[in-house]
Amino acid sequence: MANTSKQRLALAICAYLNTSVVDGTLSADDQDSIDVAVNCIAEAFGVDPSDKAAIADALGDQDLPKIFAAFEKTKAATKPAAGSASSPAVTEQTKKQAESLKSKGNAAMAQKDYKKAVDLYTQALALVPGNAIYLSNRAAAYSADKDHESARADAEAAVAVEPTYTKAWSRLGLARFALGDAKGSMEAYKKGIEYEGNGGSEAMKKGFETAKRRVADLEGDETANNVASRDAGAGAGAGAGAGAGGMPDLSALAGMFGGGGPGGAGGGMPDLSSIMSNPMFASMAQNLMSNPDMMNNLMSNPRLREMANSFGGGGGGGGGMPDLSALMSDPNIADMARNLMGGGGAGGADAPGAGRGSGAGSN
Repeated sequence: MANTSKQRLALAICAYLNTSVVDGTLSADDQDSIDVAVNCIAEAFGVDPSDKAAIADALGDQDLPKIFAAFEKTKAATKPAAGSASSPAVTEQTKKQAESLKSKGNAAMAQKDYKKAVDLYTQALALVPGNAIYLSNRAAAYSADKDHESARADAEAAVAVEPTYTKAWSRLGLARFALGDAKGSMEAYKKGIEYEGNGGSEAMKKGFETAKRRVADLEGDETANNVASRDAGAGAGAGAGAGAGGMPDLSALAGMFGGGGPGGAGGGMPDLSSIMSNPMFASMAQNLMSNPDMMNNLMSNPRLREMANSFGGGGGGGGGMPDLSALMSDPNIADMARNLMGGGGAGGADAPGAGRGSGAGSN
């Protein structure tokens, strides 16, 4: 997984190059050259361009052309007018006009006329290019109008011009979050907190915590998927004589029923492989494997021990293992089985994305 901004950028470039032949940007004759370029970039930056999860983490639902298009839009809106000097002097009169346009843009925002607000802030930027406040305000208008790509571009331009302008960091955090870049959102809010000082404002901290929870949710989902894949592999290899990596050793449970020998000789426990071929017991065993406390609770259950003694005697005294249907007709045992089949209530974590929106757009 790409952990730095440069690695995420490298992945974005690799993704763009890999799709350039498919979408017709380049001809099929260029495929070999593209492959060489991608391999060189991947090796230099230590990334894996075939890792779809890493690319999704780096780009969210965007791609490099869209990101660059948003940058060009901002650049065009903030550059000096044609024929002017590269660093034109802004007169006091021009500043007043720009401030008037900004105020009208703020009024349009209050009226929820976001497109008009964008236009007014753009006019202000034409008069005073690169003004961090105008860029940040336009980012807020873009976000409100659901144009998060443009919002991110404006917010990034604003913090580049004036890193200490904390509202721009807040708006950058919101835009990145809306684009699926939770880690980038955390970084923006963290910067805002640092520049605010004194631990940051409540709004900035709420934005940071919201992005942090989202990152944790995504990492938790990935971990859960890995565990599920591992457990599925372990279950596939379980059976007679399963050892390391298979089903857990149920000898302790077998001992409660007075045996555990092959084929249930002497009235003892039947062959475990035949039991584990039953899907219900396989699921129960898998839950026991993932929750050691559940096995301890099961072994200490007095009702289960009482039943085991009644039909096994602890010594295989001819009682034999009862019919499973008869065993499960006991409400206490049936209740234990339901708990085992359900994983014993393990979990309790908040649902992914809980509280996701709180504070993300404050300021």
